[in-house]
Amino acid sequence: MKALQYRTIGAAPEVVTVPDPEPGPGQVLLKVTAAGVCHSDIAVMSWPADSFPYPLPLTLGHEGVGTVAALGAGTTGVREGDAVAVYGPWGCGRCAKCAEGKENYCLRADELGIRPPGLGAPGAIAEYLLVDDPRHLVPLEGLDPVAAVPLTDAGLTPYHAIKRALPKLVPGSTAVVIGTGGLGHTAIQLLRALSPARIVALDVSEDKLRLARRVGAHEAVLSDDDAPATVRELTGGLGAQAVFDFVGAPPTVRIAGAVAGVEAEVSLVGIGGGTLPVGFGAMPFEVSVSAPYWGSRSELQEVLALARAGAVSVHTETFSLDEAPRAYERLHAGTVNGRAAILPNG
Repeated sequence: MKALQYRTIGAAPEVVTVPDPEPGPGQVLLKVTAAGVCHSDIAVMSWPADSFPYPLPLTLGHEGVGTVAALGAGTTGVREGDAVAVYGPWGCGRCAKCAEGKENYCLRADELGIRPPGLGAPGAIAEYLLVDDPRHLVPLEGLDPVAAVPLTDAGLTPYHAIKRALPKLVPGSTAVVIGTGGLGHTAIQLLRALSPARIVALDVSEDKLRLARRVGAHEAVLSDDDAPATVRELTGGLGAQAVFDFVGAPPTVRIAGAVAGVEAEVSLVGIGGGTLPVGFGAMPFEVSVSAPYWGSRSELQEVLALARAGAVSVHTETFSLDEAPRAYERLHAGTVNGRAAILPNG
């Protein structure tokens, strides 16, 4: 089969031919209908050789949907031909967090060498994907694969962050979304669906700010040195009750801290390497700062339900598997407006 692999540290990913995978006991083989392209992959490919945590070559793609092509011995719970989305953050299935469906916070994944597809295990940007357990599959139930695939990360990750902040997002409150690309423009829609908050979107790109307005942002502001003062002015000096930074770089993290109001929830979702000091006097009183990761299995089901209800729709551009390296080039250049989806069998 064809697959997109990161094969050499510092080199661009390339389309190669690899053996077709075969499901072992308890496993599921998917014929991939769509796979997502994410900034996290670019972050992975930027790591130097001395700190790279995964064996190479690595088939990329941690967002995937497909149809069940074959079942390993003893596998139950799905049937051949089922259309499913892949829950990406695989865990051991047995620890206290996995028992809650929070495999994104599995307590033993590192110890046992369990990795998500595309982030250590072979990923979804390939004609076929081997899934370790049917519990990691969620029925699409009529959702279009291209519409559904970004929801497995670009939908699930902001949903998880927003859900914990909802008690703060009462009528008259303000939520700030920093970075309005794949995750950020989805977060705006989720905030509109789940809360009455006024949404202020920040980005360095006018194209992405236009997208932010189109999907529901009440205000769209350039993310520059003047952004904190602008947000303070928009909030009558109070600041925001919730801030979601989907970039996570030092400049955006500084803005996140500067626009937070008293008792705000600040979520540093992006993995750009920025950190925010927390301590008496460093931030307004009782600000909570978190660095959430992905989401739970039940939350993925909730996100897909929101999509079926028409509450969230990720703007996507599609590429063939042979075009996948160009999709990463465009993502790195910041010219993908929304999310890129690869159609390996399209």
